[in-house]
Amino acid sequence: MGRIGNIIDRKGKQDAKKAKIYTKLARLITVAAREGGGDPVYNANLKNAIDKAKAQNMPNDNIDRAIKKGTGELGGNAFETITYEGYGPNGVAVIVEALSDNRNRTAGDVRYAFDKNGGNLGTSGCVSFMFDRKGQMVIEKTDAIDEDEITMAAIEAGAEDFVVEEEAYVVITSPEDFSSVKDALLEAGYEFFSADIVYIPQTSVALTNADDIKKMKRMIDTLEDFDDVQEVHHNWDEVE
Repeated sequence: MGRIGNIIDRKGKQDAKKAKIYTKLARLITVAAREGGGDPVYNANLKNAIDKAKAQNMPNDNIDRAIKKGTGELGGNAFETITYEGYGPNGVAVIVEALSDNRNRTAGDVRYAFDKNGGNLGTSGCVSFMFDRKGQMVIEKTDAIDEDEITMAAIEAGAEDFVVEEEAYVVITSPEDFSSVKDALLEAGYEFFSADIVYIPQTSVALTNADDIKKMKRMIDTLEDFDDVQEVHHNWDEVE
């Protein structure tokens, strides 16, 4: 099972943590509204954050409240975007995206997750050059989807690449074209398993040692469990 298959597995685990997911999504919406305004028509980041929230069945009241915190209509903590870079076991490159109202707390938590699992937190830029920042849409394979049709739809919408994996179709875009390609595919009737702007590794690292695999999984789980952490990206080839 490849990287996309493991994304699907991890999402199943995340579904059991709705309250924590809602906390993370509320922060994402609040920051997007603060940085680009409260109207998703004119704020692509906010629109994407709202789409992610709705995909998790986050109540509309929660979404509206998060937007109002961002626009200043409601009080709330001021969150900032922080990106951490480092290495996991056997040199796996790891990027952690966080939204925090306490930089010292978040840095301590992230460092703890690395240190306790055979990794080390590095300096800004130490691994990001190994990744490309891209829009990524994952569509699960079903008998109802014609491969040729979805390929043409993605290309005509402006996708940079279209990848056929064992369990899913993966549409890759530039960050700038992400929203327009996503909207075009939605209008064509396709549903996304996930859709976001992510860090895609240029090369992957295999872990063959059982202890290293255990540590890497535990590092990812520990990081994702922190409220401050939004996304964890890595170049571990999770084929086992």
